[in-house]
Amino acid sequence: MTSTAFADIARQRRSVRGFISKPVEQTLLNRVFETASTAPSNCNTQPWECAVVSGDKLETLRQRIPDAFASGQWTMDFPYDGKYAGVYKERQYQAAADLYAAMGIAREDKVGRNAQFMRNFEFFGAPHVAFIFLPEPFGLREAADCGMFAQNLMLSLTAEGLASCPQTALSFNADLVREVLDIPSENKLLFGISFGYEDAEDPANRCRTQRAPLGECIRFYD
Repeated sequence: MTSTAFADIARQRRSVRGFISKPVEQTLLNRVFETASTAPSNCNTQPWECAVVSGDKLETLRQRIPDAFASGQWTMDFPYDGKYAGVYKERQYQAAADLYAAMGIAREDKVGRNAQFMRNFEFFGAPHVAFIFLPEPFGLREAADCGMFAQNLMLSLTAEGLASCPQTALSFNADLVREVLDIPSENKLLFGISFGYEDAEDPANRCRTQRAPLGECIRFYD
């Protein structure tokens, strides 16, 4: 692979929020996840525990998670209390503005915005979702390893013509996910990645977020 080919894959990867129901065949799933598993990790511990969910189990979660969330049955393994300020808050607001503009949802349309947010818990119609767990007693360093695995996964999906969306929201009902999938309690849910074939007709997929200029986030020293 040339450097240009990799750059193309990296730039093509984006968060897709609308999928068709066509499932990905198992041989392709195997290839994608084998590639993802080449990610580096501290001392080669490979701490990620990844549950790939499809079929009936996925439909069970697609039905139960929205109801649990709406009724306030939140069980998060990791706190979700970060506050953005300054340029980080500006980027957050701009990303939301770009998404809702692509969908024709006005800023004051709280009902429309909430409906779009709730689509998170239906996996945006995707036929597959990968839940990324961090086993106890691992901590922040190993969570970073899981992030590298997840990026490998999303790039591998892109290279195979598939689409994905990483979702922190899928960690909001960790106990329910573990219950449905019969996953041990010591595996703590970091986030999920919905994936499959993009629905090119979904207006959410017209959204294109921007990246900061190189000098804004990257500094070179010599």
